[in-house]
Amino acid sequence: MSFTVDEGEIFGILGPNGAGKSTTVECLTGGESPDSGEIRIVGSHPKDHGRRLYELVGYQMQTSALPPTLRVHEAVTMFSALYPNPRNAADLLDAVGMTTHRKKPFGALSGGQKQRLSIALALIGGPTIAVLDELTTGLDPEGRRDTWELIRDIRDSGVTIVLVTHFLDEAERLCDRLTIIDRGRTAVTATPGELIEATGGGSLEDAYLNALNTYRQIEKEQAA
Repeated sequence: MSFTVDEGEIFGILGPNGAGKSTTVECLTGGESPDSGEIRIVGSHPKDHGRRLYELVGYQMQTSALPPTLRVHEAVTMFSALYPNPRNAADLLDAVGMTTHRKKPFGALSGGQKQRLSIALALIGGPTIAVLDELTTGLDPEGRRDTWELIRDIRDSGVTIVLVTHFLDEAERLCDRLTIIDRGRTAVTATPGELIEATGGGSLEDAYLNALNTYRQIEKEQAA
């Protein structure tokens, strides 16, 4: 597997279930160590950054939960204490549209509100990179659209976004570039437009399936 993420872009990681998407971002964020190969985050291996890695990279995990009675502002305050130079909690809650819900307990939040809070917690340390894993899974269409707008706003504020997603419409609307992985290997890295153009037009879903099928056929021929 090989790819690079440019500063200031929204970079998508796509692939079938079990392809290695979450494992890849776990390696990027220092939660797992790769079996082999080399990873560089802002010029250094994740482990070489030590605790500073958690200031450089904010991570919204695929599954996360907080105590149901913990209020929104309490969660942000608690997480901010983990960083030497955290973002202003009130400003951050305003940026993610959670100011009016700051006194709500976690257990009373809607799915979309929980996702907005999880983004706030990923950004509280003031990272230069935010890794967002399956951010809109389970949200209704309105919640997904609102979250997409929030992701664009975060990118426009100067944060590089690595977005893991299953949703092809999400990748097409948000990603500047994306990589498709299959069984722990890179099938293709391109812009959404380049993938669509390579299949003669149509949807990104068609282009995605074509890229996977082409990659698997090449692997099969090489193994023969």
